[in-house]
Amino acid sequence: MLFLREEELRLAQDLLFFGYRDFTAGPDAILAELGMGRAHHRVLHFVGRRPGITVGELLGILGITKQSLGRVLTPLVEEGYVTQTPGRNDRRQRLLTLTEKGEALERRLFERQREWVMRAYREAGPVAVEGFRRVMRGLMGTEARAQLDRAAPPDPRSGPTHPKPRSAA
Repeated sequence: MLFLREEELRLAQDLLFFGYRDFTAGPDAILAELGMGRAHHRVLHFVGRRPGITVGELLGILGITKQSLGRVLTPLVEEGYVTQTPGRNDRRQRLLTLTEKGEALERRLFERQREWVMRAYREAGPVAVEGFRRVMRGLMGTEARAQLDRAAPPDPRSGPTHPKPRSAA
């Protein structure tokens, strides 16, 4: 299998490094103007994807400590990008949601990256896009895959989802 040769694997690393650098360059510039960085972007992204996410769930997705999250989340809350509300059932929980200001920033960051992904997807075609998804999932560990499955909304390609009927027991 020629694609498993060392030189091919090193090329894959190069592609990942350069792709990530260029994919993040636009948002990095926007964030730098606001005194923020990639950690802020990740929080905005996942809170935007899952409004009402708990701090604990966000910690699991990001794989960071409470202290690290606090350094990023506190300014986002203080500057009006994210709100924290107590949980309905467990008042100790903190539920995170983007404010209008946070949604606008997250949208701006997403739109900058969307153009890169759309261009790449168009150039590669649907078969390559599915291959890319499979490779990226293959690069993730088991926990990251589980977090992705929990963090992402249902795949629209899989059609409508219907609740399972309850048994009459």
